[in-house]
Amino acid sequence: MGSILDGKAYADRILAEVKVGVEARLAKGRRAPCLAVVLVGEDPASQVYVRGKVKACAETGITSLEHKVPATTSQAELEALIDRLNGDPGVDGILVQLPLPKGLDAKAALHRISPAKDVDGFHPMNQGLLFQGLPALRPCTPSAVMRMLELHGVSLKGQRAVVLGRSEIVGKPMALMLLEQHATVTIAHSRTSDLPAVCREADLLVAAVGRPGMVEGSWIKPGAVVIDVGINRVEDLALGERIFAAEPRKLETLKAKGAVLCGDVRFGEAMQVASAVTPVPGGVGPLTIAGLMRNTLQASEALG
Repeated sequence: MGSILDGKAYADRILAEVKVGVEARLAKGRRAPCLAVVLVGEDPASQVYVRGKVKACAETGITSLEHKVPATTSQAELEALIDRLNGDPGVDGILVQLPLPKGLDAKAALHRISPAKDVDGFHPMNQGLLFQGLPALRPCTPSAVMRMLELHGVSLKGQRAVVLGRSEIVGKPMALMLLEQHATVTIAHSRTSDLPAVCREADLLVAAVGRPGMVEGSWIKPGAVVIDVGINRVEDLALGERIFAAEPRKLETLKAKGAVLCGDVRFGEAMQVASAVTPVPGGVGPLTIAGLMRNTLQASEALG
């Protein structure tokens, strides 16, 4: 039976490190770092995510500025707001909460953010610096996962890592960061030939494909470390009965409430094979927010 990689506990350790950094700034007479969060519209999930980020700011001593604008906001108005924040010397980091309402170009908005204030790490300049192995603001989720692996004592040098997923937010940057630590990395995806066999090669398996319960226990190498980045809402009982066979409590929750959250990995099955597994919820989610706080501190240090 594997151990649970408690993302919340590791996130708290990262947040504690950030708080120490903020206090060190204040002790030198410098202002607290400032994160500006832009929320367009009233998407309930986005509101929850923003509240979590604002709460983390308060816990670490980071100043947060919320800019809530209506869903009817035009692309030009959104980009004008970003421009104002780019030019505000009191703002160190800018985050545009995704997804944006229909009709708005998310990529154009994200690329409008100054690379120096791009605390999500999505700007092409920051991603290009990552590609070259140079210092930059890096995507929050993979960078925080790397810190968790370090804190957990996972040795990556010479190990085989498989990243299941090729997004610009998680999959690709995750692979680059693992390469930096001398892992032998394979990027796999839903169209990879004999995907289960590829996953079984991994000493470290990172699942970030966005398909509930896609990774079965039989796909996992005995003793591997499994990082489940996916967060999926399951409402289909037939699907739940298939992917939660080894998680009776989760299946009971689905039957009782009509919906349940799960990752890309069948957690119950994975725990029977792997040495350590991140749960969903409570795994990578808290780490992402911790990574955002760390990036905001980093941005403020660079900007002065």
